[in-house]
Order: sequence, then C-alpha cells, then structure tokens
Amino acid sequence: MTNLLEQDIKRCIDVLQQGGVILYPTDTVWGLGCDATNEEAVAKIYTIKKRVEAKSMIALLPDTFNLMHYVAAPPPNIDELLAPYADKPTTVIYPNALLVADNAIAHDGSMAFRVCKEEFCYALLKRFRKSIISTSANISGAPTPSLFSEITEEIINAADYVVQYRQNDNRIVAQSRILKLREDESFEMIRI
Repeated sequence: MTNLLEQDIKRCIDVLQQGGVILYPTDTVWGLGCDATNEEAVAKIYTIKKRVEAKSMIALLPDTFNLMHYVAAPPPNIDELLAPYADKPTTVIYPNALLVADNAIAHDGSMAFRVCKEEFCYALLKRFRKSIISTSANISGAPTPSLFSEITEEIINAADYVVQYRQNDNRIVAQSRILKLREDESFEMIRI
C-alpha cells in the first residue's frame, strides 16, 4: 500500500470516528461519505447536498458477510443471487435495515448497500469496521461528477477531509446498477 493511500485511510478513519464527512473515490463516482451509524454525520451530508431527508442513502460494505450486521435476515445465498450481476458495481436495496442511522433509511425501512472492492474503499471499510455512506459528490439535482476535477468548490470545501488518492485519475466509471430485493429473492431492476 502506498504512503499516500495509507495516509488517506488514517485521516479518513479519524474524521469518520469524529462524525465528520469525507470526499472520497469509490468503485463508481467520487462520493461524500460518513459513518452510516451516525445520525448527525448523515444529517451533515443531507445539508451539504441540499437534499431532503426523505431520500434515503446508499452505504458501502467490504463484503456480503457484513450484510448480517445491517439487514434483518439477508438471504444466505446472496452471493449466488448476485453472481449474474458481477459485471459492474451493483447496489441492492434490502428490506428491514438495522443498526444504521435512522435518517439514512428509507421510510419503508429499506436501505441500499453495495459491496465495494475498489482498492481504497475496500481498505477503508475493512479498517473502519463499519458501513460508510456513499452518495455522489454534488448538490442534489446537479450533474453527478465523474472525475474529481468536476467536483465543485462548494462540495470540496464542505468536506472535513478530501482524499488525495486518485484525484488525477481520468477514468470515467458509470454509476452503479441498482436492484431491489423482493420477498421471493428475485430482483426488481431500479437502474440498469
């Protein structure tokens, strides 16, 4: 692990533990993140994005095993169910979210989670040992920035820590696919 990556992870963990907001690269676009279990931190992200709290958030996990901490009775065969969607980052809306901030959960009790294997996020999630909110780094309703250079000064200045890693990366990655898990363990396609 490079020194820059290691420094970024340490700083992010400090900020997350103190209820702060980070601006960081994910497996899709750059995101604003915070401790998914901290209601005040989640509220800060809503304020930064000028987004109504009725719109729920997405949170990242390092693996599907961690779902059992945040979802009541996730399907034991979730890896098998998700295998056909392994071609790109996939966010899944699960019913009955647990142990996350109330203001991150949809009014129907569901919450969206995505397993993230991107080098920086994976290392951060494993070390932080909690789920991290991930929402695009823009004001609600504004275009989603694909690159760090497209993020507005307003968003950059609002974050408590801005990750240095991958700021010069010019690879454009699409937003994730979004699926909603049904009771019969099939998926409803929300975003392709």
